[in-house]
Amino acid sequence: MQSKHRRTTPAAQVALGGVLAAAALVILNMGTLIPVATYVCPMLCITLLELVRRLCGSRMAWAWYGCVAILSALMAPDKEAAAVFIFLGYYPIVRPWIEGRRGKWLIKALLFNGATLLMYWVLMHLLGMERIVQEFYDLGIAMTALLLILGNVTFFLLDILLAGKRLRRR
Repeated sequence: MQSKHRRTTPAAQVALGGVLAAAALVILNMGTLIPVATYVCPMLCITLLELVRRLCGSRMAWAWYGCVAILSALMAPDKEAAAVFIFLGYYPIVRPWIEGRRGKWLIKALLFNGATLLMYWVLMHLLGMERIVQEFYDLGIAMTALLLILGNVTFFLLDILLAGKRLRRR
């Protein structure tokens, strides 16, 4: 009688990782179809990374993240979506480490906000994406702050999703 839980072989892990990496690249390439997809597509890829981490382990997850990050930077037409994945995509791998710490919500908030601000600074100042500068200028300070607040809400909802917790109705 075979056991119900078979250990996956390294070849199976690499194959699964390759298929999911290809799926992630397809998802990131769809980021140009709908404007809000700039933020949605990287979050979908982050959920795929969580799947890789759970099924294949952290070591394979780091390799998967690196592969998808490099390929998305080279191939994705929406560079902002690729940057969101590059700057935040590793979160499922470091999340278990953060969960064991005191002040985990503060650490998560600092990680998200620090990565987001660094990402936009790099996009605007090092890569010279004037389109983003113009978008923030057109939005104004209040709407840009609201966008950051909504980003935090979305990030914490993603965190709940990655934890596998369900929201309760009251």
